[in-house]
This record gives sequence, structure tokens and C-alpha cells, in this order.
Amino acid sequence: MSSIAPHKSIAPTLHRVTCQGASRSGQPTHEMAYWSWGDPANPRILMCVHGLSRQGRDFDALAQSLSDTYRVVCPDVVGRGHSDWLADPAAYQVFTYVGDMVALVQQLRAELKRDDPLEIDWVGTSMGGLIGLGFSTLPPQVSGARLRKFVLNDVGPRLRLEALLRIGDYLGKPVSFSSEQEAADYLWSISTGFGPHTAEQWLNLSRPLLRRSADGAKWVLHYDPDIAAPFRGMTAEAAAGGEAALWQVYDALTCEVLLLRGKQSDLLDADTAQAMTARGPKARLIEFDGVGHAPTLIADDQITAIRDFLLP
Repeated sequence: MSSIAPHKSIAPTLHRVTCQGASRSGQPTHEMAYWSWGDPANPRILMCVHGLSRQGRDFDALAQSLSDTYRVVCPDVVGRGHSDWLADPAAYQVFTYVGDMVALVQQLRAELKRDDPLEIDWVGTSMGGLIGLGFSTLPPQVSGARLRKFVLNDVGPRLRLEALLRIGDYLGKPVSFSSEQEAADYLWSISTGFGPHTAEQWLNLSRPLLRRSADGAKWVLHYDPDIAAPFRGMTAEAAAGGEAALWQVYDALTCEVLLLRGKQSDLLDADTAQAMTARGPKARLIEFDGVGHAPTLIADDQITAIRDFLLP
């Protein structure tokens, strides 16, 4: 069993890739920011893609643990973090995000001077897992890569409507805070499913999500409120239609899959998780007690589970 490397005093570097689709600034394209850990010449690449309202620095602990083996690439999905905001709110959809990941992979290939598709591993938390599923449907000649190993973090083909509505209830609401700590306390109030964290861990997770307001007097959540647009008008019928399509994609996976689940998750239910172990790629399932949606991949046991799956 592999052990967790001690967290090193290193920091990622910030890069950008130009993607198709107009930005809020009026440009015909938009830029997606991404954080890179490890040797940029390393062809062994691990893509870590975050959840709905989060950003790439969520993976700091995991990336530090794996940066000696991989080049770990952690995008800020468009509309979040240091990435541009989109001109069209309706474009905040998985198909847009998949296209951005293709542009990123093609840029990584160019940096490595590779003509053949890359072989990459993927860790996707919630929305990041759905983006990975979408990416998997593309031929390697189009996407620029094939998936070798895939970690789905608390997400699957069936997403409980009640959880989606819960997320939509707070997503995109205009809120501001007088301090970083007040903002962190608010984020904790809507994220208790993430499981136990020390005050320091939670503040470190919260800081990258915050920016000063225009007048400098307050702290605000730094994502485009319009990312909530796809949740408006969410219906049971739409959720069921999406589920059928996602099962087809999941069943077609040919790579190894590790499924992580918070035992108290309200998004990925236990029956769906068990079904994912019995069909398609027959995922290996690991559950974490005392955690809901979604494991933050900071705790040692969560990092160990991923390392043991990814590394020989």
C-alpha cells in the first residue's frame, strides 16, 4: 500500500488556455485558468476537476501528495476562480466545460510536443466527474487524450433531485461579508456535508473562493452568479432524461474507475453507488463515514484511497 507523501512547501503555477465561446468582457473567446503542480515536462498527467461552485485550489492537498509522480493540473472551470465569465448564461453547461478541457489537453500536448493522444488520469468531484464522463465520450483523436484511470468523487448517473434543488436554493445568491472568517462561516453553513474539518483547513478551503468587493469594503464569493442558470426550472422529467443518458456514458467506460462516496451523501444514493459497482466498468467503491456531499479529498484516508488506486 502506498503511503502519503508529506505535504511540501510548494505552490502551484497559474496558467491560461484560450477556449471557444464569448466572454463577458466582449471577447469572442474566453480564457480558462488552471493550476499546475509538479514538473511541466512530465507526460504523466492527472486532471483534477472541481465541483459546481468551487475552484481548482480545492485539490491542493491531493496535488501536493501526487506532484512527485504526476504533473497535476487543476482547472478553474469557466465562471469560477481566475477564469473568465461567459457572455451567455445558458452556456454554463457540461458540453461547454468538456470543450474547454479539450482545449486544455491540446495545449498540454503542444507543450509536450506530442502528436499522439495523451494517457491521463482524472479525479472529478461532483460536476468535475460529470465533465470527465462527457470527456470520455470523445474519440482520443478529438479530445487529445484517453482516460487510464478515473476517480468519480460522490457523483454518478443518478443525481437525487432533492439535492440538486438544495444546491440551486443557495447558488448564485448575492451575499457579502465583513471578513474572511464570516465568509468561511457562511460557506460552512451550506457545506456541512463536506465532513469534519479543522478551522484552519476550512479557512484554507474558503479563501480561494473569496474576493474583495469593488469598493474594497466587503468580501464576496468569486464566481459568476449566472452559473446557477441551468438550475432554474429544474424538473424531475429533465433529471430523469439526463440520468438515462449518463448511464449509457458510464456503461461505455473502458478505463478503471474508483467511486468515492460520503456515506451520508444526499446527491449520490447508496443504491446508485452499488449499481455502479455491478455494471459498466464495475467501479471500486469506497465510502467515508461522517461525510455527505462531497468528500473534500483533504483527509489522509481520502488521499490514501486515491493514491492506492492511481499508483502501482
